Amino acid sequence: MNVIEVTTATFEEEVIKSTKPVLVDFNADWCGPCQMLKPTIEQIASENDNVKIASVNIDDNDDLAFKYNVSSIPCLVLFKNGNEVKRSVGLKPKPEILKLING
Repeated sequence: MNVIEVTTATFEEEVIKSTKPVLVDFNADWCGPCQMLKPTIEQIASENDNVKIASVNIDDNDDLAFKYNVSSIPCLVLFKNGNEVKRSVGLKPKPEILKLING
């Protein structure tokens, strides 16, 4: 499974209504740490079938960033059953991201 690009129009269907946990990567093209995190996120997406990985560009979807109080990026938010359960802000190594996902 690859990283799914999610927009305001698809967020509810892809994230809120998902039957499996969803890790949402809030990011922006101009954000250096976001770009550094991208290969790790893509690797996690290809290695884990138990979680859906979604990417939200906050410049194109600022309403989602506002709704979920994303004030610093990169910001990883884990949703389960449509609810936020965990959050991590800043560039993190792969083991920390996996810990966020798996508990």
